[in-house]
Amino acid sequence: MNIGSKTKKRVVLPSRPELPTVGQLLEDINKAAPDDPVFSILEKTEDIRGHVSNSEAELRFQQSRRYLALNGRLEEALGQLQEQREALQTAGGQLDRTLEEVKGQVC
Repeated sequence: MNIGSKTKKRVVLPSRPELPTVGQLLEDINKAAPDDPVFSILEKTEDIRGHVSNSEAELRFQQSRRYLALNGRLEEALGQLQEQREALQTAGGQLDRTLEEVKGQVC
C-alpha cells in the first residue's frame, strides 16, 4: 500500500455550465454588429486558408441575418395564425349553438 496516495487531496472541478439554447444563440447573433470581432476573426482565418474572400464572408453574414429575420417573422406569423384558428374555432362553436337554438325555436 502506498502511503502517499492517502494524503493526496482530490481536486474537485467546477461543473460545466449549461450549453446555451438555440434561442440564446440566435439572440446573440441578431444582436451582433457587422463589425463584431468574431466575424472579422472568421474572415481573417478564412482568408489565410484561401477559402473565402471578405466580400463572400460579408455576403454570408448578411444572408444569415436575413434568414434569422425571416425566421423570426415566420414564428410571429405562426403565432398569429394559431390565435386566428382558435378564434375561428370559438366562433364556429358559437355558430353551431346558435343554429341549434334557431332550430329549436322553429320546431
